[in-house]
Amino acid sequence: INASLSREKTILSENCQAKKSQYSEEETFYMNCRAAYLAVFKSSLENIKSKEQLCLVLQQAGRNPSQKTVNQYWTPQTTTLNFDDFCNILKKEKPATKTELLKAFLKVDTNNDGYILHTELYKILTVRGEKMTVEEVNAITKLADVNSNGKLDYNKFCKLYMTTNEQCRKTALEKLEVDSRLRRQQFGSQVETSSERATTPISKPSSRTTRKTDHKTSSRPSSAQSCKESISSTISMGTSSNTNSELIEPNTVKDWQCAQSKGCFFLEQDGEIITHKYKLYLPQRSTVYITIKPLNLSQLEGKTSPWLSVDTALYVLKENESQENLQLVSFTEARNKEMFMWKGELGSGIYWLIPFTTGCRLKKIKKQITGEAKLVYRDEDGELALTKEFKAALSDIFEMIDLDGNGLLSLEEYNFFELRTSGEKCDEEAWTVCKENFDTKKNELTRQGFMDLNLMEANDREGDPSDLWVTLLSLGYNKALEMTEACPFVIDIYAEKCKPRIKAVYLEAGSRQLNRAICKSVVNKGDAKVLDSDESIIVYTYKSDTRITSVTENKSENKVVIHVNNEQSKNCVNNRGLNIFAVEVAPKSMMVCQHVMPLKEQEEWIYNCVHSLVP
Repeated sequence: INASLSREKTILSENCQAKKSQYSEEETFYMNCRAAYLAVFKSSLENIKSKEQLCLVLQQAGRNPSQKTVNQYWTPQTTTLNFDDFCNILKKEKPATKTELLKAFLKVDTNNDGYILHTELYKILTVRGEKMTVEEVNAITKLADVNSNGKLDYNKFCKLYMTTNEQCRKTALEKLEVDSRLRRQQFGSQVETSSERATTPISKPSSRTTRKTDHKTSSRPSSAQSCKESISSTISMGTSSNTNSELIEPNTVKDWQCAQSKGCFFLEQDGEIITHKYKLYLPQRSTVYITIKPLNLSQLEGKTSPWLSVDTALYVLKENESQENLQLVSFTEARNKEMFMWKGELGSGIYWLIPFTTGCRLKKIKKQITGEAKLVYRDEDGELALTKEFKAALSDIFEMIDLDGNGLLSLEEYNFFELRTSGEKCDEEAWTVCKENFDTKKNELTRQGFMDLNLMEANDREGDPSDLWVTLLSLGYNKALEMTEACPFVIDIYAEKCKPRIKAVYLEAGSRQLNRAICKSVVNKGDAKVLDSDESIIVYTYKSDTRITSVTENKSENKVVIHVNNEQSKNCVNNRGLNIFAVEVAPKSMMVCQHVMPLKEQEEWIYNCVHSLVP
C-alpha cells in the first residue's frame, strides 16, 4: 500500500494528497481493529457472541472496559455483535492514557508517595465500584517488576500496562501481516441486516437485536489498483422533483375509508436506526392508497425542523403461512413533496408495513451545544414546575407517541414510549396506579396527565433533571431541546371497498425481511451490469428522482469483495459516510452496497460510481 500511495503522490493534486493522507489514517485504524479482532477470532466474519468475548476483544485493542461500558454495548436484547460493530465501539472507547491511569491511582494514594499497600488495593478493587475477584487482584500483586514489600509501585505498573498494550498491538499486527491476502485487502466485514442505518465513517452497524443474514460489508480497503474487473455507472440527475403527475389526487380518495398510525425513526448511539413496524388487516380485496411522510410537529417560527428533510419509504409485504414467510408486494415509490406513496390492489389478508429511511439524512450530527436547556424551575411558592420549553417538547413527544392520533395514550401506546426510554414495559397494575394519579379519559392518559407524570418524576428527584434528560436523549433530543436524531412520521391507508386496520406491533431495528425486500425491489426495477467474466457477480442500480440504490448479487460459491468508488460523484451524500469503501458479499447472496441522495435537492447531482472486483 505504501508503494502504491507513493506512486499516486506523483500524479495527484494537493487536495487529493490530503484525502489520501486521511484515508491512510482510516486504513491504519481499521487494520489495528482487524488485528485485534483476529487475535480472538479466526475470521472477521465471526460474530461476538457473549459479553466475555466482547470484553476480551476490547482488551486486545488496548481498551480496559468497565462492566458499565460492556453493558452499554451488550444490552439484554443483544444476540451478537460483528466486526463493524466492534470498530464503531473502538471509535467511542478511546485507549486509556498513562496520564489517566496515574490520575486514577493518585485519587487513592493517600500518602502521595507513589505506592499503594496491597491491603488497600484489595479493599479498593474487591469491594468498591466494579468488584474484581481476589484471583484477579492477586495477578496484579504478583507482578514482580511493580511490587515490593507489600506495595504496588503504580508508576511502574502504568508504564508496564502501556508497554504491554503496545506489545499486544504489535504482535497482533505481525500476525496479520503473515497472510499476504489480508495484508493486501486490509478491511473488515459486517453482517448486513438492514439498509436503514447510517454510520460515520462506515455504513451500517448490524442490528443489536436480530442478525440473521449472511450479507457482508466492510470498511475502507486498499488501493483500487489491485482490482481485477470493474464497471462504471454514471447517472446525471436534475433537481429533485416534488410532484408526480401520475398520482391520484387526494380528493379522489376522500370517500374511501382510512386508517392512520404514527411512528418514528430513532437513531441509536452506534448509528443503528430503530423504528415501529406494523400489521395491516384488509378484510376484502380492494384498491388501496398508502402514504408515508415526516410528521410536522410544532415548530419555532422561522426555524425548519431537521427531520422534515429525512427520506421515508414504506415496504408492503404479504404474510402467508408465517411472519418468516413474507412476500414483497411493493413500496412507496411515487413522491409528492415530502410524502411518498403507492396505489394498487391488495387481496384480503394480513400485510406487514415496514418503514424505511436510507440513513443519508438521519445520522449523527456533531453540533456544539453551549449550555443546557432548563427543564424545571421553582415557582413563587417554591413548587417545582416545568419550563415553557420543556412543555413544548413534551407536547411534541405526546403527539409522536399517540400513534392512533386520538389525543390520548393507551397502555399499548405508552409502552412503546416506555420501551424506548427505559427498556421496560408498564404492566396492568402499574397502569392502574398511573390512571388513579393522573388525568385520564376513556381509561387512557390525557396530554395533561402525561405532563403531570413527567413533573412527578422531577419531584421524585427533587428537581434533578437527569432522568428527564435520559428520556429526551433516547427520543432524539439534544441538550438544546432540539430533536435532531429522530424522525417522526405518519402513515395513512385508504381503501376503496373496505375498512383497513393498522396496528403497530414492534419497535425494533431493521429485519431480514426488510433487507430482502429492498434487494428484491432493486433487482426488479434496477439496471443490471455484470462485473465478472463468469457472469456470477451482478451490480443492480435503481434510480428514483430522490435516491439511487445499488445492490450486488453474488451467484458464485465463494465470497467476493467489491471495491466501491464514488469520488467522481457531485452533490451526493450516501448512507456510508465514505466516498471509497468495500463490500464483502457472501456466496449465493445479495446485499445493498449503498444508498445515495442529493446533498442539496435544489441543485443538480451526478452519481458516478465505479464497482471493482478485488482479487
